[in-house]
Amino acid sequence: MKIEERVGQYIAQQRLLDRSCKHLVAVSGGADSVALLLILKRLDYDVEAVHCNFHLRGQESDHDEAFVRMLCDKEGIVLHLSHFDTTTYAELHQVSIEMAARELRYRYFEQLRQDIGAVEVCVAHHQDDAVETLLMNLVRGAGIHGLTGIRPRNGHVVRPLLCVSRSDIEDYLCSIGQDYVTDSTNLVPDVVRNKLRLQVLPLLRELNPAASENMAKTARRLADVETLYDLTVQRLADEVTVDGAIDVEAWLQGPAPESVLYELLTPKGFNSVQVEQVFGSLTGPSGRVFCSPSHEVVVDRGRLIVEERHETLPTMKIPETGIYHYKEDLKLRFSMAESLKISKAPDCATLDADKAHFPFIIRPVQTGDRFQPFGMEGSRLVSDFLTDRKYSVLEKRRQLVVTDATGNIVWLVGERVDQRYAVSADTRRVLEIQLVK
Repeated sequence: MKIEERVGQYIAQQRLLDRSCKHLVAVSGGADSVALLLILKRLDYDVEAVHCNFHLRGQESDHDEAFVRMLCDKEGIVLHLSHFDTTTYAELHQVSIEMAARELRYRYFEQLRQDIGAVEVCVAHHQDDAVETLLMNLVRGAGIHGLTGIRPRNGHVVRPLLCVSRSDIEDYLCSIGQDYVTDSTNLVPDVVRNKLRLQVLPLLRELNPAASENMAKTARRLADVETLYDLTVQRLADEVTVDGAIDVEAWLQGPAPESVLYELLTPKGFNSVQVEQVFGSLTGPSGRVFCSPSHEVVVDRGRLIVEERHETLPTMKIPETGIYHYKEDLKLRFSMAESLKISKAPDCATLDADKAHFPFIIRPVQTGDRFQPFGMEGSRLVSDFLTDRKYSVLEKRRQLVVTDATGNIVWLVGERVDQRYAVSADTRRVLEIQLVK
């Protein structure tokens, strides 16, 4: 079967493209992208090309751009060009040159796609790329999600050539007399992917000439396994989740608890070492917190709690009565009450205005904070009080207090006023602090 027919069948099977819509094709000038552009045109898809000049290889980068211009002129295909200062971007954002180029490229592709009304962005990853990705992830120690190679679709980015190999592409271009450019950096085994392409894969093909094809087939099967696996992981997690937290004892009695933990935490930014540490702490003392760039995990009294990380809560001074915006979703109103009635609502504190004095301070709980809970004798550590109220370490961190001019806590917000400032039979004026939605 001709390569064009194979690609056409693959596009139909994966439902990648629609002939009634416009599509954007990323063309570097290399064999893969040139073949992709020509095959899609011959399959009668409405395509426009896009080329990015990253200015990383001097005259060679400019030569690539000139080649793509001539190709599109010859084929009568609209070409969109963009130039990037990739090195400056990498330094500014503290990322590798490779990552900088990727970020710039895909950000531009998406903006251009929207601007010209294209439905998809077609990129030229092929079967060998998928195998290289599988091997890279295997070497790095990825889970099952890293062993499925490259998916044919990721949002609006599609990969119609995953059904063919690099040699298939080169044979096709040779058969139609089409030349292409070669990126010299791909010929030097200086990065992991190049070492795999130039050194490891040739050795594997010596052992078995069909090594790449077999690994690609395995990756496709694992993609189906991944779907079933994800459904099972989510079901197992749901079965042992109570009030948003995982019941550790019930979870550990289920199948493959460490693997389930890995799949739950890695999408939230935790690496494999951290997952092992969290798993090892499940049967230890409560309260240890593990952090990723976006989330926090704590094992708290037999529960595993996973939450998004919150910004450090501020300290706000309250000089007089009024409504104060402490943060976007929280306002507090300080006002003089019209009656001496004691509030029993958790979102409202009534204080003796002759004992609690401005200026007040709203702040998060600090280590060593003490107060005298209403209805109790003697002071208690706020931390101990919250522990008795079944607060987790993460919840304690977010707990707010209101202090008065003396620095004493007058209200543990949403929980309890301090007995020393509570309304009594001798109270003549009442200050009311109300949480406002």
